[in-house]
Amino acid sequence: KQISGQQFAEWITGRNPGTYVAVHYIKLIDFTFGPALPDGARLARIHATGQRGLVGPANGPTWDSVQLQMIYSYPDGREAAFDIHTSWVTPDNFPGYVEQEVQFRFDNGVWNAHQRKRGVEVTVEGQTPHAIKNTPNQHYNATFLEPWGERSQRGYGIEVLHRFFEEAAYVEFGGPADEREERLRQMRALTYNDLSADRPTVATVQAMEAILQRHAAGQPGCVVSVNEPLGGLVLRAPGPAEVEVLYPGSV
Repeated sequence: KQISGQQFAEWITGRNPGTYVAVHYIKLIDFTFGPALPDGARLARIHATGQRGLVGPANGPTWDSVQLQMIYSYPDGREAAFDIHTSWVTPDNFPGYVEQEVQFRFDNGVWNAHQRKRGVEVTVEGQTPHAIKNTPNQHYNATFLEPWGERSQRGYGIEVLHRFFEEAAYVEFGGPADEREERLRQMRALTYNDLSADRPTVATVQAMEAILQRHAAGQPGCVVSVNEPLGGLVLRAPGPAEVEVLYPGSV
């Protein structure tokens, strides 16, 4: 409780841990299973609920914990549900700022990730523990193939920050000023710099916040549909027939 009530106190009012914590897993899920793959799924629906009463009033807009569910639809008509539970209210002696876990269940395997323990555990029929280790990247310290083609042994991701500043410095100071646009074009051409890939992530956060806002206003159980005829993000509440279009364009 000290973390949320003291260290986060200046900005936590009216906010939820899903926006600040779950967003990392939202991106992971969409990157891993989303439409970028040849047979990838598309984001179809978003559900969310949560608990209040510790960080703020039980009927207020400040959330102690959030349970988010993302539904993806595959081309063959099957669906996959991804649940992300986040909380920033923990015991005062808890060994971490927040607590978050993710589990993926497949037809032939189970994948577990634990943020605080910095580990992944996986089981795949006929593969683990021999062809694939049950803990393939424990402590996030393994050999990676970077998006820019380089292989490196790294840890928790500080290399991404280094790369960002290297690319920014290259654009601004990597040659004559009149060639800056060409250097910028080169950086924009790198697929991992394409911000359009983040649209499902942004849409999920926007939908989650709208659902929680309705919940705090006394209307829990709302669902947001994605890319339907009425719009890119369409919120429906239990009971009333009317809908709210959160985003009219395509996600």
